[in-house]
Amino acid sequence: MTSTVPALGTRTAEGSALQAVLLDMDGTLVDTEGFWWDTEVEVFAGLGHALDESWRDVVVGGPMTRSAGFLIEATGADITVPELTVLLNDGFEDRISRTLPLMPGAARLLTELAAHDVPTALVSASHRRIIDRVLDSIGAHHFRLTVAGDEVARTKPHPDPYLVAAAGLGADPARCAVIEDTATGVAAAEAAGCRVVAVPSVAPIAPSDSRTVVPTLEHVDLRFLRGLVRT
Repeated sequence: MTSTVPALGTRTAEGSALQAVLLDMDGTLVDTEGFWWDTEVEVFAGLGHALDESWRDVVVGGPMTRSAGFLIEATGADITVPELTVLLNDGFEDRISRTLPLMPGAARLLTELAAHDVPTALVSASHRRIIDRVLDSIGAHHFRLTVAGDEVARTKPHPDPYLVAAAGLGADPARCAVIEDTATGVAAAEAAGCRVVAVPSVAPIAPSDSRTVVPTLEHVDLRFLRGLVRT
C-alpha cells in the first residue's frame, strides 16, 4: 500500500521539517534502568559494600566511567574503574540474557518509524557489547545508526553522542527529535541543539521551552514528533 505520509526532511502540510529521530536505550526503549542499579548493588555486595538508595539518582543515565567512579569513591571499594566496568557489564549482560522488557509503547513507535522510513538512530551511554545484546531483542533493523558510550570521546551529558548520530544520518541537530528518560540524556540532547521528548523513568524531569515531558511512549507517535520540529 502506498503511504500518504510525506518523506522525512521535507515540509509537511503542518509545517514540520523533522529529519531524524534519535532514541536513548536504557529506560527509554527497554526497561533496564532498574537492572543497572540491581547489578551495581550486587557487584558492590560482593566487594563487601552496601549502596545507599539515594545514590541511584546520581548514577542513573550517566556514562559507565562516571557511575563507576562515583560508587568507588562513595564506598571506598578497593577496585579500579576499568575492573569495576567489566564486572558491571558482565552482571548486566547476564540479567538481560534472562529477560528484557520493552517500555510501554516502544515496539509500536519503532514499528511506525520504520514503516515510514524515518531516519532513526539509537544513542546510548551503554557500551557497544551491551547495545549489541539489546539489539538482538529489539531489532537492529529499526536503526540506521547506533552510537555507544565507549565510541565517543565524551558521552552524555556532553552533546557529542547526539552530534555524531545527527551527522551520521546527514541531519541538522535542530531538526532532530530526541527521546530520553534521564536528566543526563536530556542535557546531552539539548546541548546538541535537538528538540527533546522526556519520558522520565527514575527521577522527575521538568518541562521547558526546549523539551516536552510525557508519561510514557504511548503518548508519542510520528505525528507528535513532527509537531516538535517546525520550519
